[in-house]
Amino acid sequence: MEGLAMLRQLIGQLQELLEVYGSHPPLLPYPPDPPPHFLQPLHHPLPLSDLHSHQPQRWCFLNVDDGSTDDYYSLIMAAGKSGSFKMLEPYKPPPAKKSRKERTRGKSSGTTNTSEAMEQQIWKDFPEDLFEAVIARLPIATFFRFRSVCRKWNSLLNSQSFSQHCAQVPQGNPWFYTITHENVNSGAMYDPSLKKWHHPTISSLPSKMIVLPVASAGGLVCFLDIGHRNFYICNPLTQSFKELPARSVKVWSRVAVGMMLNGNSTCGGYKILWVGCDGEFEVYDSVKNSWTRPGNMPSIIKLPLSLNFRSQAVAIDGTLYFMRSDPEGIVSYDMVTGVWKQYIVPAPLHLTDPTLAECGGRIMLVGLLSKNAATCVCIWELQKMTLLWKEVDRMPNIWCLEFYGKHVRMTCLGNKGLLMLSLRSRQMNRLVTYNVSSREWLKVPGCVVPRGRKRQWIACGTAFHPCLTDIA
Repeated sequence: MEGLAMLRQLIGQLQELLEVYGSHPPLLPYPPDPPPHFLQPLHHPLPLSDLHSHQPQRWCFLNVDDGSTDDYYSLIMAAGKSGSFKMLEPYKPPPAKKSRKERTRGKSSGTTNTSEAMEQQIWKDFPEDLFEAVIARLPIATFFRFRSVCRKWNSLLNSQSFSQHCAQVPQGNPWFYTITHENVNSGAMYDPSLKKWHHPTISSLPSKMIVLPVASAGGLVCFLDIGHRNFYICNPLTQSFKELPARSVKVWSRVAVGMMLNGNSTCGGYKILWVGCDGEFEVYDSVKNSWTRPGNMPSIIKLPLSLNFRSQAVAIDGTLYFMRSDPEGIVSYDMVTGVWKQYIVPAPLHLTDPTLAECGGRIMLVGLLSKNAATCVCIWELQKMTLLWKEVDRMPNIWCLEFYGKHVRMTCLGNKGLLMLSLRSRQMNRLVTYNVSSREWLKVPGCVVPRGRKRQWIACGTAFHPCLTDIA
């Protein structure tokens, strides 16, 4: 009976349209196959092709009561599924065209109503744990903005539960914390995923002295003042900062610094190692908040070390690796066992500004290969069996043409899978990134301070993974 009622309603709509529009109802074109038996065209002496060109289509309706309800209902359903028969709707005039001003006003009013509805119906009863889980998965750059929304959001960065949610999010590309020649007292951070520079204000950084980033681990950056006296730890994301205790060994000469987390957790603490050219070294443990000297440099390691201070240390599986010269090679220190080792690795010919890097447990080398007037950036990988450097990639030749005939210097600002290279001479200052895994070279946009136009010259920097690593 329900199908019969639908069929009668449909026929009523058709008859109403016939009365309104005469013999020209807005039906579908004449189908190639015969229509259902209850919708048969009236007999006409002209051929079918002439009917299309000369006469309007007319339809007659069979009495519904003559057949069974199931037959007609099945026919209606089949026609509806095949798309050859559709319910007719009353005629509606086309909408009037609105001006641009009216359209803009409509969009803005619709947005306001939607946001108000969401605030009242959804956000009011949004679960707290789910709220933290959602914010933890926002792009890292939004962390700088949502801190100013309210006190509750600002306090999230110091929440233990929120830190746990952030730790579950897979880490993306590292960021780069850099110091520019024009403004040595404030840093600039580069996000390679968005290709955007950020200029956060870390008010707790010393303003009366110059501090430079020398190492990093997790979301923390280690700073050393230019006089090589005091160490500082900072989390650029949370803008937390603290000065480390004074060292027990008074060494005011230049030192090399390495840093690593205790395990893979961001809340398990960290260790820092500094080593001087004469073999002095100390280890800082954040859990104990003190410096210790585990022992002396073994006699098998030739002193002085002739450390390459332009190359930051590389951390792999609990071991720190430093680059040295005379003899050329690498010295390593196991942060767990306290054992020093030395590897003699000859440097490639015509190499300048070499820097260690790592990717997936592999030790890499990046540097400038200069011969005659040509200069190119090359990448090598250390072969563990032979302890020789094997070239695996180099910068595209069309990029290297810009260096031809110029005295180019290179600084590597990050050595953790994604490298940022600062290439400069008197006439140029270029920044590029290199992904060791994908072997992809990309140009970096110039660093310009907010409301400024002049590009900044990058002096030094380090890579870090922006996360909520505790500085304590």
